[in-house]
Amino acid sequence: MKRIQLAVLLAMILAPVVFADQITLKNGDRISGTIISADTKALVIKTDYADAVAIKWDFVQQIESSQPLYVGTKGGQVIVGPVTTSDSKLTVATKESGSVAVAKADVTTLRDSDEQKKAEAALDRLQHPHLGDLWGGTFDTGVGLVRGNSDSTNFTFALNAVRASSRDKITLYTDSAFSRSAVNGVTSTTAQSIAGGVRYDLNLGEKAFGFGTLDLFNDRFQDLDLRTVIGAGGGIHAIKSKRTTFDVLFGGTFDREFFTNFNRSSAEILVGESFTHKFLASSAFTESVFFYPNLSSTGNYRSTISLGLVTKLTKLLSWQTTFNDYDLSDPPPGKKSNDMLLSTGLRLSFGGAGK
Repeated sequence: MKRIQLAVLLAMILAPVVFADQITLKNGDRISGTIISADTKALVIKTDYADAVAIKWDFVQQIESSQPLYVGTKGGQVIVGPVTTSDSKLTVATKESGSVAVAKADVTTLRDSDEQKKAEAALDRLQHPHLGDLWGGTFDTGVGLVRGNSDSTNFTFALNAVRASSRDKITLYTDSAFSRSAVNGVTSTTAQSIAGGVRYDLNLGEKAFGFGTLDLFNDRFQDLDLRTVIGAGGGIHAIKSKRTTFDVLFGGTFDREFFTNFNRSSAEILVGESFTHKFLASSAFTESVFFYPNLSSTGNYRSTISLGLVTKLTKLLSWQTTFNDYDLSDPPPGKKSNDMLLSTGLRLSFGGAGK
């Protein structure tokens, strides 16, 4: 009877050790607890004495798990079962196929059941998002004031919102400029324009995509009450990396313009490119050029050029400088063909766009 009681007592004492996950580091230290997750950089283990501890993946020598773990590999395979290690390999004791060996260098993720459920839910949300999901973007403002012999107020505003999934991308944008000055008691508006639009991109492969656009533009001092442009075409992600993207686009548009004294419609070719490069951890440069040769009035064209430089101040706030040039080769009589806008000010990021 005493032997049975002793055996039960020992089992109760050793149970936390026997049924705990354990990792052994290259220096010989051992840590017991519950393995939560791992990637190519770090392994996270939850302990009773230090809560969750992140260990650099390169320092992990051995793993022994009592619980089933979900092992993700470079080939996209997920293998499930308790894990042990030997000779730089992970051995997964699966129910279906028995022991499966995976080279440590080929392991991309390691998750317990709770973390795997979270990862699968996040992936499903990315692949099948609701219309209100995944939005992020930026809000820019710029203000200039002059007071004294003359009073001048300049204001610029821009909003860019993007909803990107693994299948498609929706982009909404608007930007405007307003300027008013007063000299010798006479107040006048010297600039007033607003542009906005939406673009839908559908991924057709790893590099190719199709797109559709709707753009609206108003410029009071070019006598342009409204320009409506509907376009469609295709493009190629010529460069697509974490730091640099470069897209080339080609398509066609239908342009309907309502000026103060006349209206006109045009069919156009669309040729364009957009470039983004993060050259520092906190700074990024953007550039885009779109050219629209007129098919209805040969020799005429429209073009837009945009340049931007952003420096991050905090996670959500940045300082931005932007330059936009709008060129119309055949403006109304007495009006200039070019409108240029240079603005600088604060940028507020939302929905994860500042990460």
